[in-house]
Amino acid sequence: MRILNWCRRFRHRCGYGVHSPSDFFLITSVVYEKTPYYAFQILHYDREDMETLPHYREKTDRLLFRMVNYWQPDSILEIGTGSGVETRYMAEAKQAPLLTLDDKENGQVTHFLAPYKQVDYRTGDVLRLLDSALDGKGCPQLVHIGHTPYYKEAFERLLPRVTERTCMIVGTPYATRAKKKWWRQVIADSRTGVTFDLYDIGIVFFDKKRVKEHRIVNFF
Repeated sequence: MRILNWCRRFRHRCGYGVHSPSDFFLITSVVYEKTPYYAFQILHYDREDMETLPHYREKTDRLLFRMVNYWQPDSILEIGTGSGVETRYMAEAKQAPLLTLDDKENGQVTHFLAPYKQVDYRTGDVLRLLDSALDGKGCPQLVHIGHTPYYKEAFERLLPRVTERTCMIVGTPYATRAKKKWWRQVIADSRTGVTFDLYDIGIVFFDKKRVKEHRIVNFF
């Protein structure tokens, strides 16, 4: 399946056909960046302990690290902690407050995230926790909608609070037929701005001064 999708996206590699300087930079210098960050070696071995819990492939996790490093958010919100692997990659990239929400507490995940004092791991009713976290506050500058069945509800709660500095990363937009349909609606939604489709993740920006465009990127 990956080989088929790689072939379908072959002409969307290395920023080919992208004329926007900022979008071209994101693709060529962030998505395709090859810098061997020191944290990657540590995280490579640590992630092996969490393989039985929901997580992305390592290449995608490293991109999350680079996205945080590039965007430099003042705060990070994650909905759907899963194994906590993605949480750690983002936490390693920047010492910013990181709130991660999940349905059920997992002692293994709690222990895995314990070294990161900036990480606030909360569990329970995810949407209620999200409402509480957003009460009286704006949207964090970087949002990762990760391992959660409540991707649609979380997105709708966040939309009224986004700003031009909000970057939203949507995990596994092609995981199910329903999620694929929803992702296409996100791309077409007049409330969203420039979007990127990397198959493993989708990236959504909200700067309304930009012409609304959709970028397909070969990230296989």
